[in-house]
Amino acid sequence: MTPWIELRSHRAWLRSEYWRLLGFGLRVGLPEGGAGYLDDRGVVDPARGVQTYVSARMAHVYYLGALSGIPGCLPVADAALAGLTGRLADDEAGGWYRGLTPTGVPDLDAGKSCYDHAFVLLAASTAVAAGRPSGTALLERASDVFLKHFWDDDEGLVVDSWDRDFTKLDDYRGLNATMHSLEAMLSVASVLGGVDGQAWLDRASRTAKFVSELVDDHDGRIPEHFAPGWTPLLDLNRDRPDDQFKPYGATPGHALEWSRLLLHTEAALGGDDELLAAAMRLFDRAVTDGWDADGAPGFVYTTDWDGTPIVRARMHWVLAEAINAAAVLYRRTGEPAYAEWYAAWWDYASQYLIDPVGGSWWHELDPSNRPTATVWPGKPDLYHAVQATLVPALPLWPMVAAALRDL
Repeated sequence: MTPWIELRSHRAWLRSEYWRLLGFGLRVGLPEGGAGYLDDRGVVDPARGVQTYVSARMAHVYYLGALSGIPGCLPVADAALAGLTGRLADDEAGGWYRGLTPTGVPDLDAGKSCYDHAFVLLAASTAVAAGRPSGTALLERASDVFLKHFWDDDEGLVVDSWDRDFTKLDDYRGLNATMHSLEAMLSVASVLGGVDGQAWLDRASRTAKFVSELVDDHDGRIPEHFAPGWTPLLDLNRDRPDDQFKPYGATPGHALEWSRLLLHTEAALGGDDELLAAAMRLFDRAVTDGWDADGAPGFVYTTDWDGTPIVRARMHWVLAEAINAAAVLYRRTGEPAYAEWYAAWWDYASQYLIDPVGGSWWHELDPSNRPTATVWPGKPDLYHAVQATLVPALPLWPMVAAALRDL
């Protein structure tokens, strides 16, 4: 039987799901600029304000739609980007606010987060790929802020967060922000090309190689949280294991996402045995620990350091990254097992996550695979699900925006 990932009919299905997802979020752009937080029906929930990372993700997603020639996407993307060039930008202290309150006032106490700035960088690179003039100016500004405040050239890694004025750096170092920074740096590198692109690729490769060297330290489970000097904090948030951005323990979904990103980096470098081996090890450990770990299908959210499930909720983004990791590993190695996992996980998505009535994907399921909202209420953005419909049909390099631009 021909693997699904090789079938033209499957690729046609991926396109239809891509279009369906984009249709769900068409109301996300705000007249004042930025993207709202979507509820279960695709309606903006004003009580949740305007988040910088959501605005950046949705700008990225809808510029991908515009690059694909899908009508209606460009105005949505431009509205989301207008928030990043406008009211979400801190013109006084520099960088970007975490977000705006429901009354439209900047959240001045939240400080400046690398996580948010990485997504601004990603959105700007996708806007440049889509040929938007405002994207070029935003990319220049985002690059300056990122390199000045978040990129630590001595370590070859990013720092995590500052106070609003960039005067006090938090001691915490996080692999979540690092991971999204790697994606953003790879996207900038592939969109710019040339000497400037190579500089971003050099930074990305240093980050990827650091993570690849962590893989064997904890039997394939990578720490999420670190102190200065990148000393692992293995017990952080043990008392708050379902924290949205800093959960305790190992996170199989991040291992899968890292697996994909290491392979994108490896492809950009023209081959690297260490990165390939690390990507395969991360995938294997995540599947062993996370998939069907408690008697029901689905990936658990987090595990302890011996692989015991901790938070057993099923997050949609984990399944999306599993699909992508299996796809790129199959493309890279040709091993049939990856294609089999790929098909199995799309079957799971179809059965449990894809919402044919309300639209989009349920963002969170309970351990019995019923929709819930313990960690992620609503269906706030489309970033992970949309990329799961695109990555399997595109080359490993360049990254998705440049790949769509160059088709």
